[in-house]
Amino acid sequence: MDRGLYIAASGMLAEQTRQDQIANDLANSSTPGYKADRSAQAAFGDVLIENTANGQALGTLGLGTQVTRIVTDMNPSPLKQTGESLDLALDGQGFFSVQTPAGRRFTRDGQLVLDGSGRLATATGYLVLDAQGRTIQPGGADGLTVAADGTVSRNGRAIATLGVVSLTNPVKEGDTLFNGTAAGRPAGTAVRQGYLEGSSIDPTTAMVSMIESLRTYQSDQKAIQTIDETLGKGISAGGLA
Repeated sequence: MDRGLYIAASGMLAEQTRQDQIANDLANSSTPGYKADRSAQAAFGDVLIENTANGQALGTLGLGTQVTRIVTDMNPSPLKQTGESLDLALDGQGFFSVQTPAGRRFTRDGQLVLDGSGRLATATGYLVLDAQGRTIQPGGADGLTVAADGTVSRNGRAIATLGVVSLTNPVKEGDTLFNGTAAGRPAGTAVRQGYLEGSSIDPTTAMVSMIESLRTYQSDQKAIQTIDETLGKGISAGGLA
C-alpha cells in the first residue's frame, strides 16, 4: 500500500482531534475561569525515539503524525469587575475547592450562587468548600463580604475561610473542574469579591486556528484522493504504479 495514504490519513486524524479541541474552546469563550487547550502533534519518528528513551513498548510501526497530548494553558486570565457579591476571582495562582458527586474537585470559576439551603455553590451546582473541607452556609447574600484572604463574613460576622489550594499536575475533568494533588494556598494569591476571571480563549485567534486546521485536513483529504486516482490508473493500465 502506498505510504502516502497512511501519512495523509494520520494527518486527517490529528487535525480532527485538533478541531474538536478548538470547537470546545470556542464554546467556552465566555465561561469564567476556563482554560484553553492546545493539541501537541509530533511525527512518528519523534514519538518512536521518545518511547525508546522512556523504555516504553513501541507497538506497531506506523507512519505520519499524531496528537501526542493535550496541553492546558494554566496561566491566570484578566479579571473582570461585575459588582456582584457572589462573584469571586482568584488574583494569582490556585483553585477554589468544591464538592462533586465524584469527590473533591477544583475550579477557577468563581461565579457562585446560594442553593436552596443557603449554601455557597457554583453555577453548575457544586458546593463550595472551606479550608477544612466543609460546606459554607452564609444563609443569604445580603451583607455578605469576602476578604482578600478568603474569609467569608455576613453582617460583620466571620463564617468560614474559602478553601483555596494549589494543584500538582492539574487535569481537566469538564465543567471547568480540575483534579490533582492539592497543597497549601499559593503565596500571594488574593480573593477578589465582585470580580470574575475571564476565559483564556480569544475567539478570533481560535477561529483562525480552526480555519488553518480545516485547510490542513482538506489538503490531506485531497492527497488521499490523488493517490487513489493514481493507483486506479495503474490498475487500469495492467499493474500497480
